[in-house]
Amino acid sequence: MGIVERKIRHKEEVRSGILAAAWNMVITDGWQSLSIRKIADAIEYSIPVIYNHFENKEAILLEFSIEGFQKLACTLSRAKGLHQLPEDQLYEMADAYWEFAFENKEYYQLMFGLGIPACEMVNQVSEMKEMTSILISTIKEALALAKNTEADYFLKFHTYWSILHGLVSIEMIEKDGKPDQLKKMILKDAMQGFVKSLML
Repeated sequence: MGIVERKIRHKEEVRSGILAAAWNMVITDGWQSLSIRKIADAIEYSIPVIYNHFENKEAILLEFSIEGFQKLACTLSRAKGLHQLPEDQLYEMADAYWEFAFENKEYYQLMFGLGIPACEMVNQVSEMKEMTSILISTIKEALALAKNTEADYFLKFHTYWSILHGLVSIEMIEKDGKPDQLKKMILKDAMQGFVKSLML
């Protein structure tokens, strides 16, 4: 291995170490605990070394936000693939979304700014657009199948996501991230009403 290759590998290792240390802090003490100084102390490098890899803490948060949206998009895609009918896919994706939120609470809180400032650049990343496109395409398919030409698919998407995110957010804030079975029943009931509205 040449000098250039070694330098590249070392740079990648340091970057990975920064992210691993940051994630460990988040899991242990929450997002509020994260700071460049603490990361530098944890990996035993100077603060300028951190800034060589990430412009600021916001850049680290964006990295984790992107990762979270990638995971959520994959989760929704897998859920959609379990069924052929759009209405069944919508039910399955709602359940998958719920499970993702509580199994990946730290990601979800960051992605949507629950209890912490949301990353301002999140809306610009393709990974978030991929997540929304999966939901939108399924709603459009459901409307087409029902021959519901009067419905606004974009409005329906926002209704669908509002139900999901609203119930998840209430549960996380009220119960400190511990899912409540009643809320899951409310989710199911709300989804039944939503899917029925697509078929009108």
